[in-house]
Amino acid sequence: MAQSNVLAAPEPAFGSVAAARWLRRLERGLGLVCALLLVALLGVVITAVILRYGFGGGFLGSDELAIWLHVALVAAGAPLAVNSALAMRLDVFTRLLPARGQGAAQILADAFVVLGGLVLVSGGAEIAALLGGVSPMLGLPEWIRFAVLGAGGALTVLAVLLQRLAAGRGVPIFASAGLAAIVYAGAGNLQVATALPPSLVLGLIALAGLVVAAPLPYALLAAAYLAIPFGSTMPEPAMVASVVSGLSKFLLLAIPFFLLAGGLLTASGVAGQLVRFAAALVGHKRAGLAQTTLLTSVLFSGASGSSVANAAFGASTFQPELVKHGYPPAQAGAIIASTSVLDNVIPPSIAFLILAAATNLSVGKLLVGGFVAGTVMAVALAIAIHWTARSGGTAPPSSGAEKWRAGVAAIPAFGLGFIVVAGIRLGIVTTTEAAALAALYTLALGLFGRLGVASLYGAFRQAGAEAAAIGLLIGTAAPFAFLLAVDDISGMVASLAALFGGGAIAVMLFSNVLLLVVGLVLDIGAAILLFGPLLMPLAIAAGIDPIHFGVILVVNLMIGGLTPPVGMLVYVVSGVTRLPAGALFRAILPYLAALIASLALLSAGAVVASAFLSAR
Repeated sequence: MAQSNVLAAPEPAFGSVAAARWLRRLERGLGLVCALLLVALLGVVITAVILRYGFGGGFLGSDELAIWLHVALVAAGAPLAVNSALAMRLDVFTRLLPARGQGAAQILADAFVVLGGLVLVSGGAEIAALLGGVSPMLGLPEWIRFAVLGAGGALTVLAVLLQRLAAGRGVPIFASAGLAAIVYAGAGNLQVATALPPSLVLGLIALAGLVVAAPLPYALLAAAYLAIPFGSTMPEPAMVASVVSGLSKFLLLAIPFFLLAGGLLTASGVAGQLVRFAAALVGHKRAGLAQTTLLTSVLFSGASGSSVANAAFGASTFQPELVKHGYPPAQAGAIIASTSVLDNVIPPSIAFLILAAATNLSVGKLLVGGFVAGTVMAVALAIAIHWTARSGGTAPPSSGAEKWRAGVAAIPAFGLGFIVVAGIRLGIVTTTEAAALAALYTLALGLFGRLGVASLYGAFRQAGAEAAAIGLLIGTAAPFAFLLAVDDISGMVASLAALFGGGAIAVMLFSNVLLLVVGLVLDIGAAILLFGPLLMPLAIAAGIDPIHFGVILVVNLMIGGLTPPVGMLVYVVSGVTRLPAGALFRAILPYLAALIASLALLSAGAVVASAFLSAR
């Protein structure tokens, strides 16, 4: 018999099939838990809103119960995010390494994850054992919150173990676990004499974790533990307590609700009505389809509050149409990525929520500032698109009746923006309550649009997992922020800024340059949490209005979503369209220049306003 030339498929590694099966079970179970926790969280907040505003009463302990549910959501969703696009990995350096170097980098990255998980498990167990008493509102033992987060750390380690075993990387993952165990056991017994402040050591170790593509939250946790031998005053229980404290802010509950509202808006088809309305308004103009993409991003900003969500939506919706109408694929992707920046500037904005939680600024005033900044950025992008996007035909102008019909069809989506912005700005409801009402509103739209159970479950699961990833980052940044305060890093930054001069122009220039550099390598959430509290006192001391400065800070860092090597929005578009990220980074340069010009204009306006106020 003739021998076949077809090579037999390689046998799966020992245990990989079983590991893949258990991994699927774990992910399905945790996905269900995330969805149910988000349903419960929404139910608690909506019930409290109905009782407070409808019956003049209250739901005793509702705020505390919602916060506890949020901590549980983060713990359950963290394992789902550790090896996904939500993990916030910086893999631009590891991709340049040869195969053997990439394998070594993954061992180190997984060691960071395992070490961070061990910190959550050990610190959570220790503080749970030490902590007594019960919650005065809920009557539940206080240790539960910390134990739940520790359980999340254990499940994260299990998820990584199963993922690597399923991929046939059993030896490397056990090497990572062994390395993490050795470092964990040895670090507690070491003392290193150094002149460097512990917070700087933490930052350098976390940066090393980023270089080897470790997820940022676990790089921060592992670095916080490894800073102990260098003089850190924060033991493991204090780290976990700091993480839980960072998560235990009622304002942060708005994040999962806004993510849910955006997901349901897309799933229900209402987002498509925004596209048709935008096309009716500007589709006939020069580069009309590209301008439609921009206007849709402006309109969609009032719904999702997430630039990543808009980038994914635009890449799947507009990229094929732009290419079909003659736009080069890279230019089409660049337009989509650059217009997605607006979602975290035009309200509602998750970035503004994070900034408000970190600096205690007024959310309502930040939202108003976001409208102004978003308008300036949109005009700058429209001009850039007008002069660069010359390809493609233009649609015939829509009649008045067609515009009217498209506008009427889009009213449900506009109702969402009204609930959020008007409710918050007029002081009718809190930010979290407005976000919950927005989520309930889009849920009603989905039910009216006859969304199936599978679609609803998918929206809740995805929103829960995304919110958990963002929440974990916020929580794990808290120990770093604490050490920065202890080491008076803000004073060092102020001294550095003094070299530029202490006036408003010097501080604004220094801050913008620093933030543009930071935006090259840090996710916007982490950058806000770490640099917002450091730079805000400088701006106030220089006479710059803190709201103006906060808006500029967010605008500046959102531009970082388009710049290499991280460029999160570029990578989202690249992942959906399968276009090389390098080609997108080159094509995005004209739109990046337009956004930087709008940043300069907004900064100049803030400086002029500060001079005017100081002269009064």
